[in-house]
Amino acid sequence: MKKAIIIGAGFGGLALAIRLQNQGFQVSVFEKNANTGGHASQIKKKGYTFDMGPSLITAPDIIEKVFNRAGKSMKDYLDLTYLDPFYRLYFHDKTFIDYSADSAKMKEQMSRFNKKDAQKYDAFMEYTKKLYQRVIVDGMGSTPFDMKALLRFIPEALKLRAIQSTHSVVSSWFRDERHRFMFSFHPLFIGGSPFRSPAVYLMIPYLEKHGGVWYAKGGMFSLVRALEKVALESGVQINTSAEVQEIIVQNRHAKGVRVNGTVHQADLVVSNAHFAHTHLDLLKAPVRKKWTDKKVKSRAYSMSSFLIYLGVRKKYPELLHHTLILSKRYKELVKDIFDNKILPDDFSMYLHVPSRTDPSMAPADSESMYVLVPTANLASGIDWNKTARPFADTILNFLEHDFGLTDLGKNIEVQEIFTPDDFRTQRNNYLGSAWGLEPKLTQSASFRPGNRDEDVHGLYRVGASTHPGAGVPGVLLTAEATEKAILQDFNLL
Repeated sequence: MKKAIIIGAGFGGLALAIRLQNQGFQVSVFEKNANTGGHASQIKKKGYTFDMGPSLITAPDIIEKVFNRAGKSMKDYLDLTYLDPFYRLYFHDKTFIDYSADSAKMKEQMSRFNKKDAQKYDAFMEYTKKLYQRVIVDGMGSTPFDMKALLRFIPEALKLRAIQSTHSVVSSWFRDERHRFMFSFHPLFIGGSPFRSPAVYLMIPYLEKHGGVWYAKGGMFSLVRALEKVALESGVQINTSAEVQEIIVQNRHAKGVRVNGTVHQADLVVSNAHFAHTHLDLLKAPVRKKWTDKKVKSRAYSMSSFLIYLGVRKKYPELLHHTLILSKRYKELVKDIFDNKILPDDFSMYLHVPSRTDPSMAPADSESMYVLVPTANLASGIDWNKTARPFADTILNFLEHDFGLTDLGKNIEVQEIFTPDDFRTQRNNYLGSAWGLEPKLTQSASFRPGNRDEDVHGLYRVGASTHPGAGVPGVLLTAEATEKAILQDFNLL
């Protein structure tokens, strides 16, 4: 059996481990932290359970394919609940839209703000369906994407306006700023700016409409545990508290990894670690002809996030399972985060409150919630040791006194904070960038680091920084694309 080593046990690493093990490889996974899951880790404290990162399941059929690769069925491992609505979007004037797959409900809500916009909803979703068809159904997102594939796609991309910015295309459809935000914000969920991420990402609204938004009982960590269980049942060897210190390269071929001074040999190595960490820290400079230090550092990296995990002895029915609370500023706020790299006085935020759906996530009459505020990455120079506590207090004060979560402060029983510094130290994320490379046009498709490493034979990538990109569906698709690259290279496809 050919031996494969995977660095990192996030969703991408676990999914690829299952795929390769069931293709006849002997797979070993090495994970830095004490538990699998990567960004999808979990906190348990005083009866409250918090997902630390990803919080929603879309495209369950993509997840099902991973289980099917092992001859398993997802329903035997996960208990999924369909969410309706998917999320609530509160705008700065306290108006809101409950976003769902129900076309009639969507048009009724949109018509309150702009009737002409509502009349365009069906046609817009048909447009996004074409993008979804190309990326998901036709397999563009699950196949290694080289320059030849890009050249073949360009005529269609121009026709579909797929290389224009997400926001500019949405703005050509809708007039009301609420609707422009509602259909263009999805790149933020994968670390990108709607004002420069290509409109190909507008396949996400249709992906949600077609496949739904789901919750896994017990939180997203239950998906981690399910994938870990399937991997172990398949014969994958998972090593935790085992940080890889070096990728061993001989004659420009990956030959294994060094962990705690011990070399583990393999026929191929896959990194599910952050792209920059892989190249700057795990590969010695002489083997990197394309990805020199200068080139790696010159890439544009995603924003980061500031997270507060709250256990609250009070129910807040105004919050749904997923809730977005938006600042009056949109483009200017995104610019402050991505370009100016400052910590502005205003902010938009996303709240995940799984206890609205799953009472087991919090004690009786209480809420388990996390608050995520997009922030600049560590290129900002912000000193989070000094800034974290005051910033958290500002956010909580806003939620209680401006947004109206009555008596929030005096009912907080658990409070944990995760900053951009933690993304760097705990996750090895360069600049604390929570999603890896920014998904802008010049860093998408064949312009993204490939599923195969360009410098070292037998070295591959999986996860948010390779093709097709971040987000749970995107990362699982990277596992499928990287599996195809490996099978091609080992003459198994």
